[in-house]
Amino acid sequence: MSVLLHICCAPCSIECVSRLRDEGLSPLGFWYNPNIHPFTEYKARRDALTGYAAGIGLPLLTRDEYGLREFLSRVWPSGPGERCARCYDLRMDAAASAAAAQGCDSFTTTLLISPYQRHDALRDAAEAAARRHGAAFLYRDFRPRFREGQNAARELGLYRQKYCGCIFSEEERYS
Repeated sequence: MSVLLHICCAPCSIECVSRLRDEGLSPLGFWYNPNIHPFTEYKARRDALTGYAAGIGLPLLTRDEYGLREFLSRVWPSGPGERCARCYDLRMDAAASAAAAQGCDSFTTTLLISPYQRHDALRDAAEAAARRHGAAFLYRDFRPRFREGQNAARELGLYRQKYCGCIFSEEERYS
């Protein structure tokens, strides 16, 4: 069975891909992250993922759009909770659409590995996107494998970021 795996970054993908493959699933990586800012950060994450995916034989579909303006138009003005939910809506909608277009049996996301993401809001966004696009959402709580993935990324020398990616989280990182 094929599953489209929305990927936020290479480090978060490590354990997600491993678990899906352990379950006998064939993940197709999907890069779409218009929230990542600045462009140098976007490029660093994209390039690290591209290299990592090639190295592990993970097919990767990229919707390579540095979408700062689209992202901001979707999330501004809103507070932190609503802003994250709108960001999840944007990315999960693209993932569900891509899964349906690619004929995948389901879709999921590496965002589900992070203990820093709003897990319930993310799941709600993915389930709503699945209904809109007629795609099945494969829920997995990857969080118990977060540290393993981060340690593996460190050992592999993969680029590891210091914030979720959006301009707001970058600001919060320094305040």
